[in-house]
Amino acid sequence: MGVGMSLQELVIITGMSGSGKGTALKTFEDLRFFCVDNLPVALIPKFVQEVQASGEECRQAALVIDVRAGDKLRDLELVLEKLRKSAFRLFVLFLEAGDEVLLRRFSETRRPHPLDTGLPVRESIRLERERLGRLRDIADLTVDTSDCTVHQVKALIEKRFLRSVRAAALKVVLMSFGFKHGVPPEADMILDVRFLANPYFEAGLKELSGRDRKVKNFLRKSPDTGEFVRRAEDFLQYLLPNFMKERKSQVTVAIGCTGGRHRSVFVVEELAGRLKGKGRTMQVVHRDAGL
Repeated sequence: MGVGMSLQELVIITGMSGSGKGTALKTFEDLRFFCVDNLPVALIPKFVQEVQASGEECRQAALVIDVRAGDKLRDLELVLEKLRKSAFRLFVLFLEAGDEVLLRRFSETRRPHPLDTGLPVRESIRLERERLGRLRDIADLTVDTSDCTVHQVKALIEKRFLRSVRAAALKVVLMSFGFKHGVPPEADMILDVRFLANPYFEAGLKELSGRDRKVKNFLRKSPDTGEFVRRAEDFLQYLLPNFMKERKSQVTVAIGCTGGRHRSVFVVEELAGRLKGKGRTMQVVHRDAGL
């Protein structure tokens, strides 16, 4: 297996079905890990080689490997032993939960157990524990999620694997749009500024955008504009830290006017300047302004 300068950390997520491996993998994605679910055991060395050959593109990766691997799961211990000799750091994370908790989770989701052969789910859980016993023994960290909420599982992983404040930053996307072009489906919240004075109907402003000085001056003449921006800022300054407490990695705030070229663009630009910093990153998107 070649040793390169690209991959620095590889996390193998394994454990009991229903213990939260999906939540764990999603959390690693939010931490900017390259993630793959249910990669065949035989392809792990090839995966590592390809990542190493990619140069600087992928420094951290996370793979979910569990009983879905079938009989090949027994080869995983040998693969891990070889990976530990590589230049990058290997970490094996094992998730588990009590039998009654797993039974309840399978009942709630109504999903079949991966080892379902017509036997009761309890028997499938027993067989799974048996097959995963050795992996549990060699894991670097074992976490019992029986009493954990989804947010607590995410928080545990973030605390253990977070490498910098920047990685933990909440990404705030401020998007301007025009209602006549449709509401953005990715928006977490929508603010409507169609009540503000419309530069579209003013001579010489129609072809400009909310970034142009003449449009800015026109909008700033109205007390409603300043009042709305102040109130929207206060609202978001209160809301965004609470999103961070809930481990939300990104929030999209869409601000709409009729065409998405003047009022919404102006307000997005104003808010972006006021909201930057404080443990968050900002991205400005003008969907319909042609900017």
